[in-house]
Amino acid sequence: MKNLNKESSVLIATFSPHQKGKRLPTNGMIEPLLSFLGQKVGKIVLLDQPYPGSDALVPFVEIYNNGKLVNSRRSSIFLYFLYPFLKVVNYDATHIAFKIRDFFSVLDCGLKAKTRFDIFIGLEAINALAGIGLKKLGRVETVIYYVSDYSPTRYTLGWFNNLYVLLDRFVATHCDFIWDVSKAMMPGRIKAGLDPKKAAHVIHVPNALFPEQINYLPNAKIIPDSLVFVGSLGKENGPDLAIKTVQLVIKTIPQVKLHIYGDGESDVARIKKLTAKLQLTDKVIFHGFVSDQVVLSNKISQYAIGLAPYLALSDSPRWWADATKIRLYLGCGIPVVTTQVPPLGKEIEGKAGLVAKDTPKDQAGAIIHVLTDKSLCKKFKTNARKMAKNNIWENTYAQAIKQMLS
Repeated sequence: MKNLNKESSVLIATFSPHQKGKRLPTNGMIEPLLSFLGQKVGKIVLLDQPYPGSDALVPFVEIYNNGKLVNSRRSSIFLYFLYPFLKVVNYDATHIAFKIRDFFSVLDCGLKAKTRFDIFIGLEAINALAGIGLKKLGRVETVIYYVSDYSPTRYTLGWFNNLYVLLDRFVATHCDFIWDVSKAMMPGRIKAGLDPKKAAHVIHVPNALFPEQINYLPNAKIIPDSLVFVGSLGKENGPDLAIKTVQLVIKTIPQVKLHIYGDGESDVARIKKLTAKLQLTDKVIFHGFVSDQVVLSNKISQYAIGLAPYLALSDSPRWWADATKIRLYLGCGIPVVTTQVPPLGKEIEGKAGLVAKDTPKDQAGAIIHVLTDKSLCKKFKTNARKMAKNNIWENTYAQAIKQMLS
């Protein structure tokens, strides 16, 4: 692969949720990639495929010159062929129709472009598969399979999960480079049957933050005995566990409060019902969803402990993923209490936080330990800041490109 410069061109195929005509920030690395590559290359074509459950169905094509958006359009092929069917199955879950949409939208975008792309970056195996097809057709030079989420048991439906594993394996052996956000992903693939000798070169590309998100507050401005949970409120991510844990923590620290940032109508309804049932309405504060990531980081930095209580479910993709919420907490310089699930937890254990089993009793014990041991809390804060200092997207992607060139 040749070095990137202003003569280079990149095609990115990724995804994001869309609501009320806007792309939400919880997306497939769109902002970080645009920010980094916009400074390095002359042309970027971004194919943004709306999540199932979004109020948009047809993918968006955005064209950037020197980092600036110059054109935007819809992937028109689907307005006539797939749109009616997508509308019928547009609920908040993966569906084969959306995979078909994604595959052909990549081919449509790549073949319509008047550019031979130096690099193709595909998030999700189906996008990378189409990128491999574009390479065979001479429209792409280098294919990167960028994996932000992987699990060998991702889907409960047997045949669909087998298809998912086979697709990942095929792409992993036919792309040029694999960008894994977690070092746990490749062992997971090997366990699922991948021959590592046939796999493309794997580069660890951990999640990161923008420099503006790394923000620390002095101790005097930290809210005493405060806990924070940020992110998706799905049960597997542990918001219910966090609330049950508070019920135990208040027996030792009566003034403790939990602050929750996240949305999702059904999820919020579920955990508010649990909060009321446990008589904790004055102990659990719901702040909703904060779309601006810098604003969110500023808010997180005022709390005493960040919680990442992922449930130890056998089919959870969190066993192999990179825990973004933990990186957010580290960037704010606050200690973390997590479970045995996220690989990043092993890196911070005893340094910037504690790992405890996914039970209310164990989580409560860890939280109480951090809140009552001032010297330990100080140590965790210092180390959190050290670990987050250089964890910015510029460094993450620059290191990945350097390894691709070596």
